[in-house]
Amino acid sequence: MIVKRLIVKNWRNFQHADILLRERQFIVGPNASGKSNLLDIFRFLRDIVKTDGGGFQKAVKDRGGVSRIRCLAARENPEVAIEVHLADNPDAAPTWRYALEFRQEPRGYRRTLLNYENVWKNGRLILNRPDADDNEDPERLTQTFLEQINVNAEFREIAHFFRSVTYLHLVPQLLRFADSIQGNIVEEDPFGQGFLERIAKANDRTRLSRLKKIENALKIAVPQLQQLEFLRDEVGRPHLRANYEHWRARGGWQQEDQFSDGTLRLLGLLWVLLESDSVLLLEEPELSLNAGIVSQLAPLISRMQKSGRCQQVFVSTHSDALLTDAGIDGREVLVLKPMREGTTVELASEIEAVRALLEAGLTVGEVVPERVTEQLRLL
Repeated sequence: MIVKRLIVKNWRNFQHADILLRERQFIVGPNASGKSNLLDIFRFLRDIVKTDGGGFQKAVKDRGGVSRIRCLAARENPEVAIEVHLADNPDAAPTWRYALEFRQEPRGYRRTLLNYENVWKNGRLILNRPDADDNEDPERLTQTFLEQINVNAEFREIAHFFRSVTYLHLVPQLLRFADSIQGNIVEEDPFGQGFLERIAKANDRTRLSRLKKIENALKIAVPQLQQLEFLRDEVGRPHLRANYEHWRARGGWQQEDQFSDGTLRLLGLLWVLLESDSVLLLEEPELSLNAGIVSQLAPLISRMQKSGRCQQVFVSTHSDALLTDAGIDGREVLVLKPMREGTTVELASEIEAVRALLEAGLTVGEVVPERVTEQLRLL
């Protein structure tokens, strides 16, 4: 199942956006146009349904409250709304639709309250809040039904789907010096500080299989690398080490704290592609990688999806090289344009000038970055 359509109102940069989505979606635009904030919509939905420390109120609070979430261009209608359509594929009718709108109380405790929460299954409305009980007890509007297992049985499949959303923006220094830093790990570990523990939690057979696939991929990116393996040190801490070919007959071993930033980021990317079985959010995966490797990321993602993993992948990027693959469809690229009244979102295939050049045989990487540069000149 994938997110086929996303509709948002007053979410951070976006006063309004209505977007049709594919299994593989690239997001491009100038700095501060909202690429990270667009990805955060899916993290927000995931945070609502987390079984450990989740919930609607916490998801809002972790983002600074409604006033921080709400688009600065929102005036007369300050409510924040999200609606997602879930389908088996981009061309199928949606099986599920989930919508919620929320606001902050204008006075008193200034709580975050639901304006509405709706669920449709195969076009039939099966949840319509506020209901009579909500109207009798407005305190109920501080929670979604989606997060409550005692009332979401009829549409729990949506909660399971959102719960499986994965985000990783691995920061090599946090992984490399995790033992030295010894700080608190951010919830869900989005920056990879506990990435080695994540690998360690996989069962032995799964871990060995994944690392073998990663090893084969890394041999292309890092020609000297001959072998990758998992081990634990004398006190049980997990590590990765790689054997690099050089003048010695048996090569030389290096542990993860000696890996390059690019190797660590690529390793993390490959692991989550193999690990995720639902929606994967990747933010600027091209960082620390050379252009030759970056140009292979799009087809790599496609191959992983065809193998049955990662049903849907969202990638924010500033890289022309990442978009040069001829297999990228204009419908797979979202172009963000910051305006005075909030950022607009267009499919590359719906921008007339871009579509004409794509039909003439140019790649998205040759056309779209120039379009973004043109937007900056016009601002």
